Amino acid sequence: MKSLSRAVPTILVVFLLASCLGGSAFADSSHARIVRLSLVQGDVRFARDVKGDPLSDSQQGWETAVLNLPIRQGYVVATDSGRAEVEFENGSMVLLAENTVLQFYDLSNEDGGLTTRLILRQGSAEFYVNPERGDYFSVTGGDFSVQAESKTTFRMNNFDDGSNVVVLHGRVTTLANGKNTPLAKGQQLSMQAGEADAGEVARASESDEFDQWAAGRISSESSATVAAQQYNSDPGYISGFGDLYTYGGWFPIAGYGNCWRPYGVGFGWSPFDNGSWYYDSAFGWAFLGGAPWGWLPYHYGGWIFQPGVGWLWNPGGSVGVGRWRPITGTWVRSSMGTIGIVPTHPLDVRGKTPMNLSQGLFEVTSRGVTGQLAAESDAHWKVENKPSRDLLQNQLAEAGAPTRVQRMMVATTAGEKSPAALGSTIVYDRTERRFVNSNAVPAEAGTGSTTQRMKVSPESAGGNTEARVPAAPGREGSKGAPAVATRQFVLNARTVPAPPSVPRSVTNERAASGSVWTGGSEARGASAGAARGSSGSAGGSAAAASSGGRSAGGGASSGGSSGGGGGRPH
Repeated sequence: MKSLSRAVPTILVVFLLASCLGGSAFADSSHARIVRLSLVQGDVRFARDVKGDPLSDSQQGWETAVLNLPIRQGYVVATDSGRAEVEFENGSMVLLAENTVLQFYDLSNEDGGLTTRLILRQGSAEFYVNPERGDYFSVTGGDFSVQAESKTTFRMNNFDDGSNVVVLHGRVTTLANGKNTPLAKGQQLSMQAGEADAGEVARASESDEFDQWAAGRISSESSATVAAQQYNSDPGYISGFGDLYTYGGWFPIAGYGNCWRPYGVGFGWSPFDNGSWYYDSAFGWAFLGGAPWGWLPYHYGGWIFQPGVGWLWNPGGSVGVGRWRPITGTWVRSSMGTIGIVPTHPLDVRGKTPMNLSQGLFEVTSRGVTGQLAAESDAHWKVENKPSRDLLQNQLAEAGAPTRVQRMMVATTAGEKSPAALGSTIVYDRTERRFVNSNAVPAEAGTGSTTQRMKVSPESAGGNTEARVPAAPGREGSKGAPAVATRQFVLNARTVPAPPSVPRSVTNERAASGSVWTGGSEARGASAGAARGSSGSAGGSAAAASSGGRSAGGGASSGGSSGGGGGRPH
């Protein structure tokens, strides 16, 4: 029954996508997924429909990322002087440090199991994986990939001269050049660039401020989600449910069960008072709630107007359970050509007059939703199934490409010389707890795992300019001081191998759970038909495909379709 409950919402998404695209359905759109940008701190940007390496594509467009942005397959999220968090349907989370670029290479829903394959193009990120049976999660960065098959937390760093993964909780498996290496809590694997056969397993380095920040975010989100589940009987709701517990209260309403309303709003508050509008070619216009709680109420369930209370959000109903929508509102057009939007009632029937029309509607102009209008008669308004792209102005600002930051893995141990001792201008900043460039007298470096970094100008990052940087000290456990030498690094991003294909053991597990399955990972590309595309390498350009198919070689297009998926509490 569990797999059936997750399959039904996925089928519903097909009809959503077909309507948004005017009948031109995506190939294999039943595999669609959408996840959530659940935290934005500082400078964060994103790109959509990325094919290949976004850091090497000077023509790639970037936009400013905002809270509660829907992320689908083919998107890239990048931080400069900021941090970000992404929350998945099953409660998994990704937390991005500063100067980090993460590509959502594959977000699909295969036979009730969520497939997630990511590429860490640059920087540091922490991954909290919370899979259900049949889910698959992998991250590729540098010269290897990491697979997590059970509940686990790990950190990956991808720098110019190498990359590593540190297991904080649980277990993972690393894959490099056909070799699998299991890692458990407290272990790390480090690999120099271009040396896929020379990975070293060692004891994990001490945690830093980013690790502590990420652990706090994971703990608070998990606790809030568990607390919020008491108000909802449907285990399919997970992403964003914890925010409702933190930022609002629940009211029992006869005939509808528990309904939710945010704290601090007056009787005249309407659902579309705070947020921005965003257009995506895959699903049309979406409303991005500007408050921390503004994800779930605008993409699932519906709204009820209760006299004496005001607008309340209801998590379920015949059209709401498990189904992601761009907005929990119904577009309507008057006989005079006026466009309005009506908060969707949980019992609305698609194409029929919305039940909440009697409570009034909100006029839509090119600048967004304005004031509330009184509906004189239901006959004056007709449902607008496909609002045009020109209806509103996309309210997300354009942004420049993320800064290429040249960084090196620097492992210093007691008795070894630090980079400062090698005569460079790299010094250890005790406040920021990292190495920085300085013309001052170098300070004595501390011990532990650190990173030196150097921002690269867009002019040099876009070409083949090379720069000499101090050589990293010897690896942990080496004897004597390292040789004083320099190593050249091309400032363009390193080529990243294609993410691995989903292993047969995962696909067999999905079949055992009651889903229909016709073969292993090799059968995926053929099962979707010729409409699904594939690519051979994540470092090159991917084939244009509407849903981002996969081949036995592990390639995937970045084009992806959109949709929703179920989840469950942490």
